Amino acid sequence: MTAAPSETVSRTEGVGPLLRAWRQRRRVSQLELALRADSSARHISFVETGRSRPSEEMVLRLAEHLDVPVRERNALLLAAGYAPRFPETPLDDPALEVVRTGIERLIGGFEPYPALVVDAAYDVVAANRGVLALFEGVPESLLTPPLNAVRLTLHPRGLAPRIRNLREWRGHLLEQMRRNIALRRSDRLRALYDEVAAFPVPDTAGRAEEPAEPVAYFALPMVVEHRGRTLSFVSSIATFNTPMDVTVAELAVETLLPADPATAAYLQTWLD
Repeated sequence: MTAAPSETVSRTEGVGPLLRAWRQRRRVSQLELALRADSSARHISFVETGRSRPSEEMVLRLAEHLDVPVRERNALLLAAGYAPRFPETPLDDPALEVVRTGIERLIGGFEPYPALVVDAAYDVVAANRGVLALFEGVPESLLTPPLNAVRLTLHPRGLAPRIRNLREWRGHLLEQMRRNIALRRSDRLRALYDEVAAFPVPDTAGRAEEPAEPVAYFALPMVVEHRGRTLSFVSSIATFNTPMDVTVAELAVETLLPADPATAAYLQTWLD
């Protein structure tokens, strides 16, 4: 498993090696980064080797052009000797009331399609009635807060036994987790990955059967058995644009959209 740049380089080495690791991860040359950040390749080289100490503005500018996650931008600032710029406000703080209200309205508006909001470790912070219907029948022991979307999906007593294409969908989720682990210094996320990757996969789990009427999928669908019906969903994930808070930056809204006409028609009735 690939470690994030901030994990592979000691903070005692300063911000230079961290920036170099992020640049290499993004496969950007010093010259290209310099052009993006209105600097020079020579200055970028000096910063990476520790010969020059970048200003706070330069650290943030380079982080922006390297698409560094907000949490890791704070780590870069600390390594450069500056105070963190982005707060990490608890989601239940009054200051984030507008965010909470917004996500509740958003996922409510997607009903009857299942939609939920997760944090950086896939813990569910909000869900609509479509999600509750989808996880109908899951044991109460798995529904004790904090709920974790990946654990609920892949657990042998969770949704997994009803996923017709479990091997494919499991591989998709685990690859998504590996990408997130590569971006974040999170022991919690690593522990979750190790846990769910070890869940047994039934020998009968495999590819879903082809539908009676062929459907052209534009993304890998999750095919689920629900109340004796076969439902097919594709996942859409949205995040907040230009967040200025670590908590908000790490929220993701996932919506399960119907992948075929039969699923779309059935979803119009299942909340009645």
